[in-house]
Amino acid sequence: MFLEPQETMPQTSVVFSSILGPSCSGQGQPGMGERGGGAGGSGDLIFQDGRLISGSLEALMEHLVPTVDYYPDRTYIFTFLLSSRVFIPPHDLLARVGQLCVEQRQQLEAGSEKAKLKSFSAKIVQLLKEWTEAFPFDFQDEKAMAELKAITHRVTQCDEENGTVKKAISQMTQSLLLSLAARSQLQELREKLRSPAMDKGPVLKAKPPAAQKDILGVCCDPLVLAQQLTHIELERVSSIHPEDLMQIVSHTDSRDKHRCRGDMTKTYSLEAYDNWFNCLSMLVATEVCRVVKKKHRTRMLEFFIDVARECFNIGNFNSMMAIISGMNLSPVARLKKTWSKVKTAKFDVLEHHMDPSSNFCNYRTALQGATQRSQTANSSREKIVIPVFNLFVKDIYFLHKIHTNHLPNGHINFKKFWEISRQIHEFMTWTQVECPFEKDKKIQSYLLTAPIYSEEALFIASFESEGPENHMEKDSWKTLRTTLLNRA
Repeated sequence: MFLEPQETMPQTSVVFSSILGPSCSGQGQPGMGERGGGAGGSGDLIFQDGRLISGSLEALMEHLVPTVDYYPDRTYIFTFLLSSRVFIPPHDLLARVGQLCVEQRQQLEAGSEKAKLKSFSAKIVQLLKEWTEAFPFDFQDEKAMAELKAITHRVTQCDEENGTVKKAISQMTQSLLLSLAARSQLQELREKLRSPAMDKGPVLKAKPPAAQKDILGVCCDPLVLAQQLTHIELERVSSIHPEDLMQIVSHTDSRDKHRCRGDMTKTYSLEAYDNWFNCLSMLVATEVCRVVKKKHRTRMLEFFIDVARECFNIGNFNSMMAIISGMNLSPVARLKKTWSKVKTAKFDVLEHHMDPSSNFCNYRTALQGATQRSQTANSSREKIVIPVFNLFVKDIYFLHKIHTNHLPNGHINFKKFWEISRQIHEFMTWTQVECPFEKDKKIQSYLLTAPIYSEEALFIASFESEGPENHMEKDSWKTLRTTLLNRA
């Protein structure tokens, strides 16, 4: 009927803790075009079936830089810029790109090939444009911004006044500054909201009055609540960027002494989103445990089961999992008299989808179905895919741990980074879906600010609803009451 009670409250913060369980994704890596003539360094790149699978860092950097006859595949640009930060800070990579540009410019200038020089300059600007659009936060670093200015100054030297290259650089710079300003404002807002409303629930000596406001008093339609949860999910997950997710690799890898040692604060967006999951789980448990009458508790449980089912139908797997986790917390799961009145058939189906056996294969099958629906969708409603973030992060982490960064010949194992990049790119595609549901500020305000009980308060409320049934529960209840008396 329901899972066995857990010993402790759920904490899904796996970004900086031990993560167990393998990734079961194995799709092929995206392809890329081969570098043409010029400074190629292709002897240090290994291809298999037309796909780059390994290479030295130097050769991979050279493969990033265009020539007169060559421009790197966009998939390669994204993958290399994303993964390179494991081995070299972005500003150092940008400096190396600048050096390669100078070398090529000198060759072209020596040949007095002005047309080719302009073509090369335009390609360099295009590369920088793709970089600033995909990873604008790299340029928050003063060193990176200085390198960007130095490169753009060099490539405009052959361009006439108000020429096309200068216009492109001006537009790129303006867009970058706007993007950095927007992110800076968002970061300031996050700092103000840094401490979520956890453990607000008082340690209770008595149940709250029956008339106290609850979620059903704010929203009694499971579909509407699921839509508002989806709104919150998309709003929060949209603040996560590819480089944030790459921190999972950067911060857990101690082998590469030249890896990007990014500030740990950069992972705040990951922690904040992960913390939202825990808050929602605790809110569900609070809403159930603080209800006085068994009949109303039964209704509350059935309501959340319906909400979780609507989340599943929408493609919001993260909220669905959080709700199920909340209902499986010990203070809720132990309420057997209440659960005996609940129609659990729907709940059994939900738990089947989230069955952890075989590395959550049931969930992964459902996720794959939602992904296929999203790819062929004609409306935003059908495009929604919000994976269980905890499991997504675990997959990236495990993919990193089971595959080495370097091969025995010293090459970077680029095949590994193709797959990490593919998964992160797919995740970013999901985060950019515009929420089709109208925002209800009243419901969202309740979901984000309603008091959440501490673990202690949840157990007290649970024991007051249904007394302890065995020696272990009696001992726990006795300890809690002693704690209350001492505090009084």
